[in-house]
Amino acid sequence: MIAKLTGKLDSSGAGHAVIDVGGVGWLVEASARTLDALGAVGGDVTVHTEMLVGEDFLRLLGFARAEERDWFRLLTSVQGVGAKVALAILSALEIGDLQRALATGDNAMVARANGVGPKLAQRITHELKDKAGALGGIAGGSNPTLSATSGPLGDAVAALTGLGFKPGEASTAVAAASEELGAGASLDALVRTALKKAAK
Repeated sequence: MIAKLTGKLDSSGAGHAVIDVGGVGWLVEASARTLDALGAVGGDVTVHTEMLVGEDFLRLLGFARAEERDWFRLLTSVQGVGAKVALAILSALEIGDLQRALATGDNAMVARANGVGPKLAQRITHELKDKAGALGGIAGGSNPTLSATSGPLGDAVAALTGLGFKPGEASTAVAAASEELGAGASLDALVRTALKKAAK
């Protein structure tokens, strides 16, 4: 949806934006990160949307990036995670940090979000650990843990998953190997070091 931003509400956390599409104002729920990314009121914006429809409600959610919308859908697939909690998580954590937290089972990081207690954080990391690794390509940014990374990093992740490691484990191990070896590391060195990291 390409529109003009006409207002923002609650920009300190997950909140709302008002966007004008062809003269019609739409109230869009959004994460704090999306509200920040939309820029100044009055400017043209591109918003990726998700419509939630219930018996007595119709809600429009907006995302600055398609990747954030994909992660919203993934988060709301977990029992007990509604739109409000998913937006709170996306407000509290960068997508790369969220992917790392899920891949490593870091419940405490997920629990940083408002409305996410220890039990819910544990359920989220447990249910999404494998999915987050498999969907690494939607994490965005320059995070080297992404399975969709091209070149030696991506090849190393593919090699580890071919050996039976889960995508999240493979991504995390290759990222750790890359940090240790530096940017010019060969595929062979990355795989050998990542195997050692994954075995720990």
